[in-house]
Amino acid sequence: MASCNNSSLIIGFLVLALIHFNRINALSSNYYDQTCPMVESTVTSAVKKAMLNDRTVPAALLRMHFHDCFIRGCDGSVLLNSTAKHQAEKDGPPNISLHAFYVIDHAKKALEAVCPGTVSCADIVALAARDAVHLSGGPTWVVPKGRKDGRISRASETRQLAAPTSNISQLQQSFSQRGLSMEDLVALSGGHTLGFAHCSSFQNRIHNFATTQDVDPSMHKSFAASLRSVCPMHNKVRSAGANLDSTPTTFDNSYYKLLLEGKSIFTSDQALLTNPTTNTLVKKFANSREEFEKAFVESMIKMSSITGGQEVRLNCRFVN
Repeated sequence: MASCNNSSLIIGFLVLALIHFNRINALSSNYYDQTCPMVESTVTSAVKKAMLNDRTVPAALLRMHFHDCFIRGCDGSVLLNSTAKHQAEKDGPPNISLHAFYVIDHAKKALEAVCPGTVSCADIVALAARDAVHLSGGPTWVVPKGRKDGRISRASETRQLAAPTSNISQLQQSFSQRGLSMEDLVALSGGHTLGFAHCSSFQNRIHNFATTQDVDPSMHKSFAASLRSVCPMHNKVRSAGANLDSTPTTFDNSYYKLLLEGKSIFTSDQALLTNPTTNTLVKKFANSREEFEKAFVESMIKMSSITGGQEVRLNCRFVN
């Protein structure tokens, strides 16, 4: 038993060491300057075009990037299609609601036409997430580039993603395993300033919360009542749900202000108030959009630098 535990510990350290090595290995802001100088403008154009037709695209692209990076690093594995014999990440339960993959496809097609076999799908996802934030009124930043695309994508591994029902200990563990801090956790949770949540992801807070309480007592009463009206106990409307904050298509710090008012959607949001360190950061970001945006940019660069791929795919949905 002891040797088994020691082996697991050694493997764990090796995995973390590999992640940290890959984080500093080969990424560069000018990676494509000579080989594909129009990479950024091409991706931005694809994101802009998609946003004209669908205002949910920015939230989808940001979430796609998060979910990609938290499984095997930022290697574009979330883009791979399932096959008859193998279920890929995008079909794992936490990723069923991911969408806007076509934006990445369109950007990739345009880039293959001008610099074939050069730009990785993983880099396109990272750039698209940055553009999604900036085009929604948020900050911009220089994205380090040079990621490679992974060849493995397993639906079963999506169980590693932090669930919306996670408590603060589970969130901290998920982030620390990827070399991310408590400040990264709070800053990146601010991505919930964009988007929409289906009833199933917060049903636990508004129905049968506990033996003696039907609703999570940390929720603002009128807010909880509004959610219960949209999401009744036996909800059968698949599209029913709620916006993640009051300005779901604008990147701002409203998420933190509402969190302090008891108007957050997920258990994992509310969890940020249950720890002294994260609670202090929530208040800091609620009071200053500038401080939030600065921290968010730093944490995005840190998270998106966790790499792990091996190739540059020609089609983002299939390995070469």
